[in-house]
Amino acid sequence: MTREERPWGWFEALGEGHGYLVKRLLIHAGQRISLQRHHHREEHWVVVAGSGWLELEGLPQPCAAGSTFHVPRGSLHRARAGDGDLLIIEVQRGATLREDDIERIDDDYGR
Repeated sequence: MTREERPWGWFEALGEGHGYLVKRLLIHAGQRISLQRHHHREEHWVVVAGSGWLELEGLPQPCAAGSTFHVPRGSLHRARAGDGDLLIIEVQRGATLREDDIERIDDDYGR
């Protein structure tokens, strides 16, 4: 597994196959990923540790260990950690599962 460092934390691929990719994401306390959407994939998130918020189509929802979220293809979304780190298992499904399928709408880090 190769860990990809990001300004908000890191992610790593855990496994993949035809039409799916499984990742682990760690978002550091008080940080958030960009507000984004994907044109070629949907995502299913399972919060495994920590707490924070998931914003889906402009509606923030609290999350904690055990929370699950479906992120439909094309929907605006982001995750934000609370006072501690937020650990998410992400299952991507779709025809294209590349990092260049991220359309950033708002980003704290100017990407």
